[in-house]
Amino acid sequence: MKSEETTIAPTLSIRQLGQQDYQATWASMKEFCLQRTADSDDEVWFVEHPSVFTQGISGKPEHILCPSEIPIVETDRGGQVTYHGPGQLVMYVLFDLRRLGIGVRALVDVLENITIAGLKKYGLQAVARKEAPGVYLNNKKIASLGLRVKKGCSYHGLSVNIDMDLTPFNFINPCGYKGLEVTQLAEHGVKCHTSDFAAVLLHELKDQLHYSKLILGPNTLYI
Repeated sequence: MKSEETTIAPTLSIRQLGQQDYQATWASMKEFCLQRTADSDDEVWFVEHPSVFTQGISGKPEHILCPSEIPIVETDRGGQVTYHGPGQLVMYVLFDLRRLGIGVRALVDVLENITIAGLKKYGLQAVARKEAPGVYLNNKKIASLGLRVKKGCSYHGLSVNIDMDLTPFNFINPCGYKGLEVTQLAEHGVKCHTSDFAAVLLHELKDQLHYSKLILGPNTLYI
């Protein structure tokens, strides 16, 4: 039987990074995971990215429908192609899953559940789909998921469309699904900043994973 200490992570460090280059942030996540120890605090990084398409490890080129000036980055997360841009909240979860006592499927459930709970606070009834990870509002995707786990530790995470230009999603099959429509909070009369929704997600995450303390880390990337 696991002791309480191995199933509850007492401290979660929060980094609010503003707008950052995707590849630099990805490199920093990998470096953090490489250098972390069994005693390292788990971290959540909130960030927005300049316009970029990211292609998951199982991504198929046919899901990029037409060329554009937006760069395409082949990354090491799971899943297919998606789009990141200003006005979208990206939440990276750098967790020791072994210490939390959960697997990757459970982490996906947690990220979907906190998003659904967060949207409910704004009066929006969203759902998850087991066959197509993410969160959906009126059959349109409002949040996407993509994770990587190495040696029991996660990185990458969740993106939620808040108030952004959705046009680039027309250049791809979002998450590899032909004809999948996307939406955002702004289309449903919700006026909030990415930082507002980040605070809502943190509250829900703390409750679901039983963190006893949140620490605001420095507003810089891990080096």
